[in-house]
Amino acid sequence: MKIFCSRANPTTGSVEWLEEDEHYDYHQEIARSSYADMLHDKDRNIKYYQGIRAAVSRVKDRGQKALVLDIGTGTGLLSMMAVTAGADFCYAIEVFKPMADAAVKIVEKNGFSDKIMVINKHSTEVTVGPEGDMPCCANILVTELFDTELIGEGALPSYEHAHRHLVEENCEAVPHRATIYAQLVESRRMWSWNKLFPIHLQTSLGEQVIVPPVDLENCPGAPSVCDIQLNQVSPADFTVLSDVLPMFSIDFSKQVSSSAACHSRQFEPLTSGRAQVVLSWWDIEMDPEGKIRCTTAPFWAHSDPEEMQWRDHWMQCVYFLPQEEPVVQGSALCLVAHHDDYCVWYSLQRTSPEKNERVHQMRPVCDCQAHLLWNRPRFGEINDQDRTDRYIQALSTIFKANHLEDKINIIEKRPELLTSEDLKSRKVSLLLGEPFFTTSLLPWHNLYFWYVRTAVDQHLGPGAVVMPQAASLHAVVVEFRDLWRIRSPCGDCEGFDVHIMDDMIKRALDFRESREAEPHPLWEYPCRSLSESRQILAFDFRQLVPPRPLCAEGTMELRRPGRSHAAVLWMEYHLTPECTLSTGLLEPADPEGGCCWNPHCKQAVYFFNPVLDPRAPLGGPQTVSYVVEFHPSTGDITMEFRLTDTPDSPLLSNKVA
Repeated sequence: MKIFCSRANPTTGSVEWLEEDEHYDYHQEIARSSYADMLHDKDRNIKYYQGIRAAVSRVKDRGQKALVLDIGTGTGLLSMMAVTAGADFCYAIEVFKPMADAAVKIVEKNGFSDKIMVINKHSTEVTVGPEGDMPCCANILVTELFDTELIGEGALPSYEHAHRHLVEENCEAVPHRATIYAQLVESRRMWSWNKLFPIHLQTSLGEQVIVPPVDLENCPGAPSVCDIQLNQVSPADFTVLSDVLPMFSIDFSKQVSSSAACHSRQFEPLTSGRAQVVLSWWDIEMDPEGKIRCTTAPFWAHSDPEEMQWRDHWMQCVYFLPQEEPVVQGSALCLVAHHDDYCVWYSLQRTSPEKNERVHQMRPVCDCQAHLLWNRPRFGEINDQDRTDRYIQALSTIFKANHLEDKINIIEKRPELLTSEDLKSRKVSLLLGEPFFTTSLLPWHNLYFWYVRTAVDQHLGPGAVVMPQAASLHAVVVEFRDLWRIRSPCGDCEGFDVHIMDDMIKRALDFRESREAEPHPLWEYPCRSLSESRQILAFDFRQLVPPRPLCAEGTMELRRPGRSHAAVLWMEYHLTPECTLSTGLLEPADPEGGCCWNPHCKQAVYFFNPVLDPRAPLGGPQTVSYVVEFHPSTGDITMEFRLTDTPDSPLLSNKVA
């Protein structure tokens, strides 16, 4: 059955009705999920397996049957581990029906249907008793409900309910305990993701400074965590102000509370500076003794940085203090971690919360609107002085900066609704845009600027300057160090056959929306270029959006050995013929193929199908052919990349609609 879905087109700005398959939503959910990344997380899998074996053994040693409750079973992997370890029976809870159906098939294929029951419910809806989903309470609780923030996926309410209704008192739990760690730092780079800095302009009147609004300066910011691959942030970009502080622990084998709470740790600053940012991560201990430990710590806090497991489903957290505060080396302070049922945030106090009744436990709320409108990279982009200087350089060829007060009129209208009366019957001599639009996900969605330019064409005067005057789409073929894992089939995971999950993801990726490029901030994901970068399409903003499609086809020669994982695409905006801003590569790749990506933008990644596993032998494609087409009527860009192994070999393709 087909259904109609409305969609705001980010490129044209119009609302469209599209015919979709009735299962479109869940296919998209599966296609963009982290299931493959989790299955490739060998450190996570091994530690869970070890912890489950130990928990089952402890129960058996007490002469009891091992009854396991697995909340959020996903593929059923942890339940199969439990049965293999000797569990008598497992109740595997999975609320997402397509995933629950897949778990049933995976369990059956691996021969565990007689000992694992998959229950397609939210755990808080599961009942216990003669007529319930479970005849009795379980004595082993196994879960993987964690996100980068630990509690952001609702782990606390789920544990709270499970201990009250679904498991025995003092049950075994895997993991047994979690601990959240924090480290206070000063970092202009990370602070630029949260506050606006003054903008310095050199004019004929000397240096002028544009200061941010007071309400934005005083705003405590948004409560949402900024999750990033912290290992890709250079140590030169921050100054450590404190030791690593264990903020609080949660014992999952006992009753858990989802109520709001705060935990403080007193410390003495290692050096004087300005406290701005809290870096945070966690570890989970799979056993009561803490011998089996899985950590998300960054390399400088890791016990064995050379053997760190790369993962994208768990990263590290960046939290911003409500306001930056000066700290003095050796002068004791208290870092306070607050949390409710889903969120963590931090504050800095001069005394411990127990002695300070004014400590607020409510989440910080943005009251300036900017933190609700812009994401973290957008703040960084606005604060990028080099980017600002390029705009000033381009603008200086047109007019000299002067006093601007009383010369700016904000017209709150969509561009196609603009009238001559709005402009007081004057013609526009300069049409200026960044371009940046909050609705844009992929690089070319900002071509909305071209549609705006077309909509206001009647209001442009003779010889009007459009800036940027043009844009171009560029591409390069890359080999990822790690990101390939999120799209690579798993096949076998710790001895269990999960091909059914691989097939499920592959089918989901065959749906139109799910086959589109994925936006990724590639400064967080190291890769090597295997080809030179290539301009694919050009867009002339001095002209109207054309009535006919723009097409390009060609080949890209792979000049470096490696495994071709994906094509990466980005836009470059030409403010003037001499001044260009890139949303992708900031400079040519180095001789080894190392790439320097714009840290404020996400690039578009088209994974080739199949994604080549680094364990596969080298060799393979020598060229990549492409066909790319821009459709003005919809603003969409369609493309097909083909990897050619040998002149006589079949082609591997990834067609994007």
